[in-house]
Amino acid sequence: MKYFFSFGLFVFVACLTGVVFSPNLSAQTPSDSSHLPVAGKLVEMSAKLPTPLNRQFFGGNDELDEQKTEDIGFQFFLPSNESAKTDAGYPLLLFLHGIGERGNDLEKLKVYGPTKICSDPEKASKWPFILVAPQCPDSHFWSAAQLRLLVEKICSDYPVDKSRIYVTGLSMGGFGTWSILASWPELVAAAAPICGGGDPKLAHKMAHTPIWVFHGEKDPLVPSKASKDMVTALENVGNKDVTLTIYPNVGHDSWTKAYADPRLYEWFLSKKLALPQE
Repeated sequence: MKYFFSFGLFVFVACLTGVVFSPNLSAQTPSDSSHLPVAGKLVEMSAKLPTPLNRQFFGGNDELDEQKTEDIGFQFFLPSNESAKTDAGYPLLLFLHGIGERGNDLEKLKVYGPTKICSDPEKASKWPFILVAPQCPDSHFWSAAQLRLLVEKICSDYPVDKSRIYVTGLSMGGFGTWSILASWPELVAAAAPICGGGDPKLAHKMAHTPIWVFHGEKDPLVPSKASKDMVTALENVGNKDVTLTIYPNVGHDSWTKAYADPRLYEWFLSKKLALPQE
């Protein structure tokens, strides 16, 4: 992949961010974590999660150190929109931010995408997804293994429809989304990576996952070829539900257009996994 070398430095410092996971989830506010978060309100929560032993660029062998943990903050939203809930529960959307939002200030996560939408009371009242938006610590990259355990814990604690788990992310989070698809596609009903990239050699692992890919044609940080190569690889392995949207005359910020398009969320909700019978 020729583009890899042109933005390798950016990728190294910007892509697979590390969140950490563990069975110990607690609400930061209110302090009494025995109560569910208030429906219809974006709240800050935290999880004490194991630390990755390594963080691979495109996912894959992502091992965790069960002896070391750290607190990971995340924004969490439980819908007040009861019409979005089925007997199986609410759909869940995992949102992965970009490199600029790393750190320990959860307010930064409200700047873009689904967390921005859920920060608006009017829009939040119609939001149909349980939203989980973890914050990656400084100097870390996304770990698919960590994120899987975080999602599984949320599923055990809240009314999640496990046939409707969706993943999206921008820039570094776009790379993280591709990493998740290469690591645990069997849990993902659909995904939307934005201005990210993955390893075309791993396309066979996501051959049956609906994927809508977004990129700016004039992206100077992550060339649009990164997304185009993944789409071509997916088509070559027989994925018949992959869509590529390239925004002309748009640079790195292709997420503003993508997340403002209501068709993206309608598309997510139209996708559902066929779960094995218990």
